[in-house]
Amino acid sequence: MQNQRGIRRIKTVQYQTNSSIHRNGFVLEPGNWKEYDPFLMLMEDFFQRGTFDFHPHRGIETVTYVIDGTLEHFDNKAGHGKLGPGDVQWMTAGKGVIHKEDPAPGSTVHSLQLWINLPRSKKMTEPRYQNLKSKDMPVRKEEGAIVRVFSGSSKGVQAPTLNHVPVTMVEILLESGASVVQDLPGSYNGFLYILEGSGTFGVHQTEGRAGQVLFLDSADEARESEITMTAREKLRVLLYAGEPINEPVVAYGPFVMNTQEEIRQAMIDYQTGKFDE
Repeated sequence: MQNQRGIRRIKTVQYQTNSSIHRNGFVLEPGNWKEYDPFLMLMEDFFQRGTFDFHPHRGIETVTYVIDGTLEHFDNKAGHGKLGPGDVQWMTAGKGVIHKEDPAPGSTVHSLQLWINLPRSKKMTEPRYQNLKSKDMPVRKEEGAIVRVFSGSSKGVQAPTLNHVPVTMVEILLESGASVVQDLPGSYNGFLYILEGSGTFGVHQTEGRAGQVLFLDSADEARESEITMTAREKLRVLLYAGEPINEPVVAYGPFVMNTQEEIRQAMIDYQTGKFDE
């Protein structure tokens, strides 16, 4: 018998306007390291070209999901790519990258960027990019339901995505009245973010609607678990869940390490050009 997951907390995302070309809201706010482990934060952005210039990262992975618009990516190693609606870029910063994300000229991008912590043993790993195009990702289909698997698996449908930290990321599309069940290891910590529509979630059929984050209850770590979703109206939801790392987190802007000394070293390495090597 699977553990049936419930919803322990619901949060409605609040937005702020930062400039004439940028508005955002925290889906997961930084600082709640233990509660969100292995996730660090998740930002929802609405932005135009010129919002984010080149900036560094170390010690994390960033997972960018484009909801609307065309997003271009550039980095200091001459990498360049484009993402459209429904596409994901899974970037492992590891020991260090310098990059920027910019909407295509004239485009406003609506996106979600998740930061995943890396364990101590992987913080200085080599950087890599995985561009996960929506049309190329494995899909699980049931009556009234489409589950697109960007990472991990869904009822045996497995994504080819490489993970340093075990993470399941799925996009779920449900027609009105349809239900679907997503399986997860019992040890995973996770949440749902509703992009469109409304429905009921989990063992207690908790109500949720667009713009809300639903945090999953914990489960018996030794057993598999599952979460059931039913659409009241056409539903689009992202589910993120992962294996907690349970290590100290020291963060300074785009650098996330285990100690203050490692943060100081990251700043020195960046200032002395080691991120370009």
